[in-house]
Amino acid sequence: MRRTVFTEDHEAFRATIRDFIAKEVVPVYESWEADGHPPRDFYRKLGALGVYGIEVPEEYGGAGESGFKYQAVVSEECARAGVTFGSSGVHTGLVLPYILEYATEEQKQRWLPGFVSGDIMTAIAMTEPGAGSDLAGISTTAKLSADGTHYVLNGAKTFITGGVLADLVLVICRTAPYDPADRRAGLSILCVDTTSEGYAVGRKLKKIGLRTSDTAELSFTDVKVPVENLLGEEGKGFSYLTHNLVQERLAIAVGAYASAAAAVRFAVQYVKERKVFGQAVAEFQNTKFSLADCQAQVLAQQAMVDQSLELYQQGELTVADAAALKLFCTESASEVIDKCLQLHGGYGYILEYPIARLYTDNRVFRIYGGTSEVMKTIIAKSLGL
Repeated sequence: MRRTVFTEDHEAFRATIRDFIAKEVVPVYESWEADGHPPRDFYRKLGALGVYGIEVPEEYGGAGESGFKYQAVVSEECARAGVTFGSSGVHTGLVLPYILEYATEEQKQRWLPGFVSGDIMTAIAMTEPGAGSDLAGISTTAKLSADGTHYVLNGAKTFITGGVLADLVLVICRTAPYDPADRRAGLSILCVDTTSEGYAVGRKLKKIGLRTSDTAELSFTDVKVPVENLLGEEGKGFSYLTHNLVQERLAIAVGAYASAAAAVRFAVQYVKERKVFGQAVAEFQNTKFSLADCQAQVLAQQAMVDQSLELYQQGELTVADAAALKLFCTESASEVIDKCLQLHGGYGYILEYPIARLYTDNRVFRIYGGTSEVMKTIIAKSLGL
């Protein structure tokens, strides 16, 4: 099905990314998985390629492009090759929108040039051992010092993507006492330099998938954070978090769709080459019907993704739209990838085959950015239920 969502510029960028992945990522990807993340210098290579600066205004060293389509191209090409760019998706897809929207001019001048070059890698720390989807339950605290020059940060975070290699972490914390009558009040975002005294990286968590994306536990013990590192206004953190959820869920849906499309491509290639009972697996009717069903689901995902990319570009993608998109694409992709793995037989369970990596990497799509159950709740509310 011909796609019209991308321009010639997007496709030229796609060719550049595809070539870069083939030369710089695929040959060394297994070593990244063993280490749990790419080498730190890889992020500087992405910066030099221009990946981090696409949406950053020109005055800070970026290209000044608006919208999410270039990031979508990166997601699609990574999935096509069965790889990831480590924690880069968090850097550009999650953290950047907060800095562009809420940072002061001084903060942008201070952080964005390094952000673009890859010299400053970022992460965002929301989840706590006792607060996942329920962000209002955050207990990490930051108290303003007596002289008003800095906050004193205490608490712990978990499941923080990019937490091992990050240089700057956006920490969601409670700057006002907990109020049972308004649980969402009093949350703020502090941008924490990871070299600060009292900042510590705990366990590097071992995951079943996304094994090149460093995920860690973080702790803060009387960490002094200058008031100049408060992002936006104090106490507005919860509303800031909800502001970016539409793009976050769009990004997850794009990744899920791209993974499903890649799974079909890998499966088609495999069943044509693999012989069972004297004939290619592709010749069995079950194989044909199974892949036909998968392709139909992929095209349905593609249609939703492409329309959503256009709506987001126009500022018209709603919270309910994004929830429906994420729910459908992630659930459908899981079904497609499972069927494609099944067609690989025992080899589908072996990590040297890209389908196995897609299978484990894809599972988290139904969890982060809001679980499928949360998406259903949002959609139901939009129906007046």
